[in-house]
Amino acid sequence: MDIVDLLLAILHHFLVFTLAGLLAVELVLVRPGLSGPHLALVGRIDGAYGGVAMAVIVVGICRVIFGLKGWEYYVSNHAFWGKMVAFVIVGLLSIRPTMRILAWRRSGSAPEDEVKKVRSWIKGEVLFLAFVLIFAAAMARGIGA
Repeated sequence: MDIVDLLLAILHHFLVFTLAGLLAVELVLVRPGLSGPHLALVGRIDGAYGGVAMAVIVVGICRVIFGLKGWEYYVSNHAFWGKMVAFVIVGLLSIRPTMRILAWRRSGSAPEDEVKKVRSWIKGEVLFLAFVLIFAAAMARGIGA
């Protein structure tokens, strides 16, 4: 077993579960009545979420390049591409909540009608993150190759 492959896999899994945790916390905190310290906390969590998402991408690319399976395995695997599409959708869905959270922090308040809409976007992120995990499990079992 290659130690680099093992370390990259561990880090990748840690980051993905951290991403899921941050998303769950964001969903819990973004609710009607969001203001003050909770609004500032949501902003910090959303920023951390973006940073962790970027780290997931970097470590994932490193796994493709330096991992034991080799890049050929990944580019020919349908489950891998399903996972990539789902992750891109999560990223695209995260844009609207981030933009609204930044605006709320500038104004100091989160209008309830906007909060409800942002919660829907975050729920979409949760849904597509679940697809990322489903495709990852399929890949781990050789499905899609």
